[in-house]
Amino acid sequence: MQFEGTVRIEGHVEGEISAQDALIVGESAVVNAQITGSSIVIHGRVTGDVTAQKRLEIRAPGKLFGNIATPSLVIHEGVVFEGQCAMGGPDALRTEKDRKIALFPKDDRPGDGAQHKVHSEIAK
Repeated sequence: MQFEGTVRIEGHVEGEISAQDALIVGESAVVNAQITGSSIVIHGRVTGDVTAQKRLEIRAPGKLFGNIATPSLVIHEGVVFEGQCAMGGPDALRTEKDRKIALFPKDDRPGDGAQHKVHSEIAK
């Protein structure tokens, strides 16, 4: 679904949602979708990744089960959010497959007394 102008979603929606302007997910809404938009406000339940180019706000009793990419985030008291958040904009959120983890054998570890050292870095 693609929208121009401000849009408010109520009811059950599945798929992908794209809004050029403001997108409001109403309190009664149950959304299972990837959402992109300029400014997004969530009052209902969203399952899926959310990308907001300007701002994302989650208001009670909102629930978001998915990852966030936005430069500005507001989460009100009483909200449920389970996922990852990247504040650098739409390209900042990387999936787990982009992350490399290496274990150093006991012989190669620094002298810190640990059994092994975990080194994590983001793949570029």
